[in-house]
Amino acid sequence: MAFEDRTLECRGCGSEFVFSSGEQEFFQERGLVNDPVRCPSCRATRRRTRAGVGEYAQQMYAAVCAECGDNTELPFESKPGVQVYCKDCFAVAQTK
Repeated sequence: MAFEDRTLECRGCGSEFVFSSGEQEFFQERGLVNDPVRCPSCRATRRRTRAGVGEYAQQMYAAVCAECGDNTELPFESKPGVQVYCKDCFAVAQTK
């Protein structure tokens, strides 16, 4: 089956981008049935955001583990009087 380059509109930024015949072939080989909805730039930004890389990294807050007393970081700001745990102590508490 021969593919031809197609121009699509990005859902993220609204610009047009080319969905090349090579990309279409790649999609078909992997069983992907939907066309991409974001341009390569918006896809890369979305990946970085989801991975928490660079300027897109999630803000972390300093805390002290209620179990072992070690300093740790949390992805949320803890409320006064609420016990928080480091990653290791939290994992142990989950298995109990």
